[in-house]
Amino acid sequence: MAEGSGNSSSTPWLAFLVGGLLVVVAVIGWFVYSGQSAPTKQVDVSIEAPQLPDAPAMPAPGN
Repeated sequence: MAEGSGNSSSTPWLAFLVGGLLVVVAVIGWFVYSGQSAPTKQVDVSIEAPQLPDAPAMPAPGN
């Protein structure tokens, strides 16, 4: 009789783990691609820098 290759008890756990991960990915995909989109909100952002006083004129280089 042919004997097994040793410890084959890890195979059911590996199949269980891969199957569980597949179910988790399927559930996440169902939530992501269910056709419902999140409500969008239009936000108006206006950023204005304060007016700085005019800087004094710089002398030309070499003077």
